[in-house]
Amino acid sequence: MSTQTASAEKRVVVESTPAALAARVADRFLTRLKARTRNGRIAHIALTGGSMGGAVLKATAEDPRSQDIDWSLVHFWWGDERFVPRGDADRNALQSRHALLDHIAVPAENIHEVAGSDSGMGLDQAAQEYAAELARYGTDDHPWPSFAVCFLGVGPDGHIASLFPDRAEVTVTDAAALPVRDSPKPPPERVTLTRPVLNSSKRVWLVLTGADKASALGLALAGASYTSVPAAGAKGRKRTVFFVDEAAASEVSHDLIDPSY
Repeated sequence: MSTQTASAEKRVVVESTPAALAARVADRFLTRLKARTRNGRIAHIALTGGSMGGAVLKATAEDPRSQDIDWSLVHFWWGDERFVPRGDADRNALQSRHALLDHIAVPAENIHEVAGSDSGMGLDQAAQEYAAELARYGTDDHPWPSFAVCFLGVGPDGHIASLFPDRAEVTVTDAAALPVRDSPKPPPERVTLTRPVLNSSKRVWLVLTGADKASALGLALAGASYTSVPAAGAKGRKRTVFFVDEAAASEVSHDLIDPSY
């Protein structure tokens, strides 16, 4: 993919600091949720972990407009999860609960967690059960919901969810959720959604900060191979937006930056 094609498909939004970026993303998130649920439509949301994933959700909880959302219409999922006990601090879901979910009136049945390692399930069964849960909300096109917004973090190596460079999981297209063993980033066992699930989202929002992410961002925008740089293969059906701070944007061409989004 040429840089010109990438610029037509992918927007880059830059804020000065991580805190300002979290507030910007939270603002866009609440605007999108309000528009989606205004007429009673369900909004499926895929969350991510990491410091910025938590910061965006915390900023969402602190925004007064969060009280205006009918959270009974919103379903929360995760792009990946660490296969550890449910109360373990490494759990993305636990972080999301502390940052946002415990502070809003979302029904318990609208929160779709991957089973923990203390559930009595093994890793393979946890992935299969998550795929089955996704299928309960599937569409005519595929056995999983289409996320109104899919949040993704990006690692310095360009990984998204638990799809790591040059590993088999990033190329799988015939499953919704996969077990991941021997992850290059601890903890070693995880469950991840696959690229077809992530890329069937209406909007994919990649949120990344820090100078150590600049190279991965540059490669993703330049159309690197998704097998080597999984973030390069993330693409929403309507929008693909990279929300970044100035440190991460150091290698981004000015013509790729969208000041208005």
